Amino acid sequence: MSARNPPHPSGRLPPSQRANPLRRTSDRFESWVSCFLMLVLVLGLPAAALGAGLVAYESSERTVQTQSAERQQVDARVTSVDEKAGGNARQQARVRWTDDDGTARTGTAPVTRNTQEGATVRVWVTGDGAVTGPPMSRNQAVTTGWFAGGAAAIGVAAGVFAARTVVRHVLDRRRYAQWDAEWRLVEPLWAGRFRR
Repeated sequence: MSARNPPHPSGRLPPSQRANPLRRTSDRFESWVSCFLMLVLVLGLPAAALGAGLVAYESSERTVQTQSAERQQVDARVTSVDEKAGGNARQQARVRWTDDDGTARTGTAPVTRNTQEGATVRVWVTGDGAVTGPPMSRNQAVTTGWFAGGAAAIGVAAGVFAARTVVRHVLDRRRYAQWDAEWRLVEPLWAGRFRR
C-alpha cells in the first residue's frame, strides 16, 4: 500500500473505495435477484425433483400393490374373433372363462392377430369378473417417479430462467428510459459544441 492509500484498520477497503460509482441501483438489484435465483436453482431444483419423484413413485407403488391384489390372470376360451380389426398386431375377441366359484363369465379381450375361435388365451380379470389390462409393474412405478422428478426439475429450471429473463427485461426497459431522459438533457449541450 502506498502512503496515499493507507490500509483500513479492519483490513477491508472502506465503502468509499469499494463502491463502483458507475454501478446503478438497478445493477445492485439485478445482482441480488441473480444471487437469489441461483440459490433457488441450487437448493430448489434438487428438492423439487426429489420430492416430486418420491411422491409419484410412492403413489405408483400403491397403485401396483392395489392392482396386483385386485387382478388375476385366468385361462379363457375364444368364442369369436372380431374380423374388422385393421392392420394391428392385436385384435379383439369375445372370450369365456369360469371364475374360482364356478360362475361362467364372458368379455372382450385383445388377442394376437392369428388367434382362432376355440383357442385358449390368458386374460387379466378383476375380482368382479371384468376383463382388464395387466397390473402396473414396479418398473413402471420407478419410471413414473423418474419422469415426475425430471419434469419438476425442468419446471424449476424453466421458472428460474423465466424469472431472470423477466427481471432483466423490466430493468433494461427502465435503464433505456432513464438513458433516453438523460440524453434529452445532455444532447443539446453536446450538439451545440460542434455547431460553428
